[in-house]
Amino acid sequence: MSHPASATVNTRTAKADASAPVTGRRERKKQATRAALRQAALRLSVRHGVENVTVEQIAEEADIALRTFFNYFSSKEEAVMASTAAAAEALVTEFRNRPRTESVLRAFREAVLVIMDRSDALSRDHIEALRLIRKAPSLVPRQMAVLAAQERALAEAIAERVGLHRDPPAALPTADRVDGRAAGSVYPVVCAAALLAALRVVTDQWLEPAAGPDRTPPTDVLGQRFDMAIAELGAGLDRPGPANG
Repeated sequence: MSHPASATVNTRTAKADASAPVTGRRERKKQATRAALRQAALRLSVRHGVENVTVEQIAEEADIALRTFFNYFSSKEEAVMASTAAAAEALVTEFRNRPRTESVLRAFREAVLVIMDRSDALSRDHIEALRLIRKAPSLVPRQMAVLAAQERALAEAIAERVGLHRDPPAALPTADRVDGRAAGSVYPVVCAAALLAALRVVTDQWLEPAAGPDRTPPTDVLGQRFDMAIAELGAGLDRPGPANG
């Protein structure tokens, strides 16, 4: 992506790769099995439509026993959306890892750029799953579950970043305030919801003009549009109505 922060993004991605935990043989095998089922579910759903794919077909496509499928996923919809769930977790993790000197909006923006710049199989599958959701209503409930979990995790990360407790306001002393906001403030939740809603809207617009299953718009376009959305949030959403003539 041609972006002023690209050098920072690439450096951070390299650091993340270098610090990735070393997993044992058993764990690597489990990860490979999960990836095979996820990819098979997505591949078949893109080819035939989610409604025309069965769990049995997914297991057969992945060359894995049917009973093994249910050790990893509860349904075909969960398997199809697994890459999106992983990307959601990765975004929150990247946000947590951003320098504490960055503001909430800046840290989230940079985290999005890192995730967008990834070119591994999981990232490609995530984009493919987002495409699929647009024409598969049966995936929407699972998408909502993923987004709800991501919103809760991001709200917790935001609260930690700005030093706000997540306890109910009534349980805290009235004098306990951070940066002018009472501890227990709804700020982390509202902020997380606004950021993820902005990202979802921009991503949907980004995918709208794409034609054909193999065409994905340039990621720099997504970056530019998300920068505009972040600027709107930073400027504040409340605006006066038109003056009466």
